[in-house]
This record gives sequence, C-alpha cells and structure tokens, in this order.
Amino acid sequence: MALLILGVLLWAAAHFFKRAMPAPRAAMGNAGRGAVAVAVVVSIVLMTIGYRAAEGAFFWGRHPATTGINNLLMVAAFYFVTPGPKKGAIFYKMRHPMLTGFSLWAAAHLLVNGDVPSFILFGGLLVWALAEMVVINRTVPNWTPPAKGSIAKDAMFVVASLVLLAVVGAIHAWLGYNPFG
Repeated sequence: MALLILGVLLWAAAHFFKRAMPAPRAAMGNAGRGAVAVAVVVSIVLMTIGYRAAEGAFFWGRHPATTGINNLLMVAAFYFVTPGPKKGAIFYKMRHPMLTGFSLWAAAHLLVNGDVPSFILFGGLLVWALAEMVVINRTVPNWTPPAKGSIAKDAMFVVASLVLLAVVGAIHAWLGYNPFG
C-alpha cells in the first residue's frame, strides 16, 4: 500500500510543482520538463505496482448497472481528453476539459471498484484533478476560450472516443478485467 500512496503523492507533487514553486521550476528551464516527466513516469510505475500488490477492505464491486454507467462516463472522459472540446462547438468554453475528463475517468473507476486500494488510487487522483483545477484558476485567473469550432468536429471526436473505448476495453479484457460485463 505504501508504494501506491507514494505513487499518488509523487504524481500530485510533480503536477503541482510548477504552480507551488514557480521560481525553482523556472530556474530549471527546459531541464525542468524532463525532471517532471521522469517524476510522472516513476509515479505511474509506483501506482501500478502498488495497486496490483495492495490489499484492503472490499465494500462494493461491479454490477451491470454500474458497469454501463462506467462505460458511458468513459466515453465522456475520452472525449474531454481529445482536442474535441477546444475544436468543437459544444464545450469550447470549458476551461479544463482534460482535467474534467481525468476526473470522470477516476470517478467511473471508483464506481465499479469499491475497495480500499481503489479509493487510494482513483480517489486520490480525483482529488488531485479537482484541486489542480482550483489551483490553476487561482494562479491564472484570466483565460480566453478558443474560437468556436464546428459540430462536425464534436461528432468526429465522439466517434474517436467510442473507438478509444473499444481499444482500451480490449486491452482491459486482455489483462483480465473485462469492462463490458
């Protein structure tokens, strides 16, 4: 469990570094990007190893209804992490589409994984994503949305999200976690 917690904390620290310590981050220049990237990769490795090894109380599991809701949330999550919200006509005024998609991903996984390791992993990452939005809004209050795109772009990225859901679902099934019930 310690590796899992350390991984979540390292993920959050790497992502908050720029805004929590802007002067040291700026002093690092382009080398700072590499350091943050290494920290993020290490955090993902720690979270993966820690989650697979962690044990904890089990409160709920998958149910056909929650599996369906999870999959719908995942389509939305995939859409928000694509360029769709910035290039489309529906969500172009949304300030944090990628963090919104990440939050939906975490919430969807909490919905179908009701054990303590999942609370730490997905709950911790959900808290991080929501806090990141607040921190960005406070440190960079002025923001101009991109120009409005077309509904055709929205439709294209919804289709791309469905394809991504199928691909990621196939990978989950190959790893032994069938997300489609």
